Amino acid sequence: MNAQIDRRSPHPGTAAIFEAIANWVAKYRAAIGLREELAHCGAEEVGRIANDIGLTSEEFVSLASKGTQAADQLPRLLRELGVDPEEFASIDPGTMRGLERICITCGHKNKCERDLAAGTAAQGSYIDYCPNAKSLNAIFESKFEM
Repeated sequence: MNAQIDRRSPHPGTAAIFEAIANWVAKYRAAIGLREELAHCGAEEVGRIANDIGLTSEEFVSLASKGTQAADQLPRLLRELGVDPEEFASIDPGTMRGLERICITCGHKNKCERDLAAGTAAQGSYIDYCPNAKSLNAIFESKFEM
């Protein structure tokens, strides 16, 4: 018997709720997978990896525990500000890593997401809460002084 399931919901708006739950589950699974990978590494190996990227072992483990999408807002903000994040990372990888590190630990993700979704971040709304605002402004000032 091949019964087809009607995927249309009798309740409007439930699709968005199910999508949000599915996204959360995907992020959770990615974070768990990363923690499990690190769990298979010895302390020395974790230390070498951390050292290679300029972090202490504790900083590296803490940042890794935030998940793979913890700095997704940064490239979006850069694009909104007219900067190609891939090009910027290739020109100045150290600065990009520093910006990512700060973005990962930011406590204003919801505000940032709202501003990016509304398209208001490039109008300067990020300056009020973004811990990278001063660095980004300095980068843009030096770019235009050349």
